[in-house]
Amino acid sequence: MGKYIFEEFADYNKRANNKMNSIIKNLSEEEWDKTFSSYWNSIHNLCTHIYNADYGWLDRFKIFTNPKGFSNIDLEKNYNWKGIVFQNINDYIKMREELDEKIIVYVNEITEDDLEIIMSLTDREGNIHSKKLGIYFTHMFNHATHNRGQISVYLDILGKENDWGSF
Repeated sequence: MGKYIFEEFADYNKRANNKMNSIIKNLSEEEWDKTFSSYWNSIHNLCTHIYNADYGWLDRFKIFTNPKGFSNIDLEKNYNWKGIVFQNINDYIKMREELDEKIIVYVNEITEDDLEIIMSLTDREGNIHSKKLGIYFTHMFNHATHNRGQISVYLDILGKENDWGSF
């Protein structure tokens, strides 16, 4: 896959998040925190999970490449995977928009050669996984899409129109 596909993924990711957030911003705090019977059991928790995962991936990627569009200070936080990052919906939307811009800047700066870099990561069970950076980029974007789908289901349950239409 060429770099252009990741530029498209980053752009789609931002647009999909913006469309989703245009619905989420109108939720009450009760709807934002409503508990559903699933592992990520609220829209708040799912948004936190997607944010933490994207943030974590960018933090890992910067080790293997030389991003100029943002400094290490921009990614200095160490979020807990299950911790609460956002105090309210407005905090989430602001931080999500900022992170989506960082993703776009980062993807625009990578090179075709960067996508071939082998990254080795250790999972929670201690297993080492070695894959090309481009594969991990694909995973990051696929993960966000998957979890936005779960948010869409929660919005359906809440009776919120959320057909995001064509892109």
